[in-house]
Amino acid sequence: MPPLSALRPTMRAHRQLTRDTVLSNKLRVPISAYVVDCAVYADGKRLPGRWTHERAFAEVRERDDDSFVWIGLHEPDEEQITGIADVFGLHELAVEDAVHAHQRPKLERYDDMLFMVLKTVCYRGRPADGAEHEIVETGEVMVFLGPDFVITVRHGDHSSLRDVRRALEDDPEQLALGPAAVLHAISDHVVDSYLDVTAAIEDDIEEMETRIFAPRSTVDSEQIYVLKREVLELRRAVVPLAAPVRKLTEGYSSLVPHDVRSYFRDVDDHLVTVTERISGSTNC
Repeated sequence: MPPLSALRPTMRAHRQLTRDTVLSNKLRVPISAYVVDCAVYADGKRLPGRWTHERAFAEVRERDDDSFVWIGLHEPDEEQITGIADVFGLHELAVEDAVHAHQRPKLERYDDMLFMVLKTVCYRGRPADGAEHEIVETGEVMVFLGPDFVITVRHGDHSSLRDVRRALEDDPEQLALGPAAVLHAISDHVVDSYLDVTAAIEDDIEEMETRIFAPRSTVDSEQIYVLKREVLELRRAVVPLAAPVRKLTEGYSSLVPHDVRSYFRDVDDHLVTVTERISGSTNC
């Protein structure tokens, strides 16, 4: 039998391996931790009960009607989203974009699925003199759209879709239009926020212009730079979205039926308005 001193390194290595395994298991976060909501809708109404993504998928496929699944995720990592991607057949390139974020607004088609990226914005208020923080905070919403599912992936603390879901659930006729109606509601919500943030920045610009031309002005070049930087940040969120929205109004995919395309025309009109107002602000 080997002496105890010879066994000690092996015992220490075993204990370390055990601790590492336990720690790894503790740090492994289940998919449910990233799922904000998972629901099945049929005839414009939410079906009762709590659903996992597997059960929701199976329910929709078994019903073989116009029902669909809407899963909302918030900042999942690659491991967590892979389980959902495998069940719903999401394209790996789109999944990679959804995990890593920092994408430009875009619309891509993968077989019988659409993948859309929208930049979200939130006005945080003009900083006090000498303070430094973002006036416009940005985030992202990624949308996977299939014949019988919508999967939304959010990045950022301000980009909640809870109110969008609640409004649709209060409007069964609109929700009965299917997954495309959800994509429209999200797009409309995001573009409306552009209008709100643009109006707030216009007020900041007007106030700063008043201060600049006032006697003994205290406005320095740094404050002007910060405001211009935030206008450009807003522009980077808004302008690239024009092409994707326009595609949705023109029959880019059969996943967006004619009845829903007309709603996207309103979103397109609002987006044009925002773009024109931002261009005016950029020239100030």
